[in-house]
Amino acid sequence: MINTNEKELLKLTEEGETQKAEFKESLSLKDEIGKEVSAFSNTNQGRILIGVRDTKEVIGVQIGKRTVQELSNYIKTHTDNHVFPEISVEKIEGKKIVVIDVKESPEKPVFFKGKAYRRVGDSTHRLSASEIRKIAKESGPRMYWDEQICEEASLEDIGGEAIMLFLKEAKRQRKLDISEDAPIEETLMRLSLLRDGKLTNAAILLFDKAPQKLFIQSEVKCIRFKGTDVTGPMIDFRIIEGDVINQLKKAEDFIFEHIPMAAWIEERKLQRQEKWLYPPKAIREALANALAHRDYESPSKIQVRIFDDRIEFWNPGELMKPLTLEDLKRKHKSIPRNPLIAKQFFWIKYVEEVGSGTSKIVNWCVDWGLPEPEFEHVTGDFVVTFWKSKLTDEYLASLDLNERQRKAITYLKEHKKITKKEYMDLTNISKTPAFNDINDMLDKEIIIRRGSGRNAYYVLRESV
Repeated sequence: MINTNEKELLKLTEEGETQKAEFKESLSLKDEIGKEVSAFSNTNQGRILIGVRDTKEVIGVQIGKRTVQELSNYIKTHTDNHVFPEISVEKIEGKKIVVIDVKESPEKPVFFKGKAYRRVGDSTHRLSASEIRKIAKESGPRMYWDEQICEEASLEDIGGEAIMLFLKEAKRQRKLDISEDAPIEETLMRLSLLRDGKLTNAAILLFDKAPQKLFIQSEVKCIRFKGTDVTGPMIDFRIIEGDVINQLKKAEDFIFEHIPMAAWIEERKLQRQEKWLYPPKAIREALANALAHRDYESPSKIQVRIFDDRIEFWNPGELMKPLTLEDLKRKHKSIPRNPLIAKQFFWIKYVEEVGSGTSKIVNWCVDWGLPEPEFEHVTGDFVVTFWKSKLTDEYLASLDLNERQRKAITYLKEHKKITKKEYMDLTNISKTPAFNDINDMLDKEIIIRRGSGRNAYYVLRESV
C-alpha cells in the first residue's frame, strides 16, 4: 500500500522539474545541491529530490549512517546566511531517495560559497551584483514605491475634477463614504495618499494633471501589428499618457478599435449574434493588473501588442514573491506591488483584493470559446497572452468537416464538453455515423477524449 507521502513524491516526479522542484541524480553533486538551496532560499520554498534523474526516472541513492548529517552540515557550512533545511530519507517504489525541503529565507540574499542564486521556472540562475543589491533592499523593512513621498509634487498638481469623478464612481461601486465635495487634502488623506502632509507617488499617478512630467515611464504603448510577428508592419501605434485611471480607458478604446466583432446566426433566433473576438472583462482585468502591479521603478513601459492571432499585455516587473506562474490559475493570495494604487482600483471595481483576477481571466477566456491564456516571465516583464481561437471558419473549411461536426464544435464552444449520446441527440443521427464523425474529429486533432467507457466525453483540444 502506497502511503500519502509516497503518493505526493510520485506526483512530484511525474510533473517533472518546476519552480518548486529540482531533481539530482547523486549525493556526490554537493555543490549543485548547494546552489539549489541558495536559489530556493532566495526565491520561494522548494524541494530537492536526490536520486531522481532530469528525465523523471527514479534511480535511488545509497544511504549511509551519517549521510543526512553530513549533507546538512555541508549546506550549513557553505551558506550565508546559514540554511538549515529539513532533510529526510523517503522511498519511491522501493528505492530510497533524499528529500531536501528548503524554506524561503526571510533575510536575503542567501549565498552558497560566495555566490547567490535564484529560481526561474525549472532552472537556477546566478544573481548579478545589481540583483543582489535589489533583493537585499527588498528583504529589509518594506516601504512600497507607491507609498513613498514625491518631494517634487504639490497639491496644486492634483486635478479636482479627476478626484470628484473617482469619488462618484467609488460611491456607486463600493459605497465609499467620502463626499464628492470634500476638500482635496482631506480626500487624499482619507485615501491614505498623503504622508506627513505630502503627496505619495500613488497620488501623482492617480490624480495628477500630468503625471508623466515626474514619471516619464508611466506610459502605455499600444501597437497593432499586421500579421503574427513584431517584424510585421505597424498598422497603428499610440502612446497613452495621463493618470492611470484614464490610461486604462484609453488603452481599452485602442484595443476595441483593432479587434473584430465576431458575428453568427443561431437556430431559432431571428437576429444575428455578435460578440468581441476577446472577452471585454478579461481585457479590462489584464489592463488593470498591469497598471496596478507594474514595477514603476523600471524605465520600461507597459505595452499592449495586438496581432492577427493574439493580444499580449507586457507589464514591467515579474510576479511578487512568493507567487509563481503556476499559482495564477488556482486560488492564491493577493500580493500587490503597489498597494495604494490597487486599493483605489478596488474602490472603483477595476480589480478585486482577493487574488482572483488571473483565475477569472482564465475562466472568461475559456467561457468565450478561446484557449487558456498564457502567463510568462520574459526578460524581466510579466506577459499575459490571449489567443484567438484556432477553430476559425477558414480553418474548419480546410478540414472538410460536415455540418453535424460543425454544429458539435459550436456546441462545444458553449458547453465545453459533449458525450456520444449528446452528439447523437444534437445531430439526430444513429450510433454508427456518430462514432465515425467523432473519430474523424479525433484524427484531425480537433477534440480529445476524456474518461472511459460510459463516462467518456469529448472536449476541444485547444481549450485544454
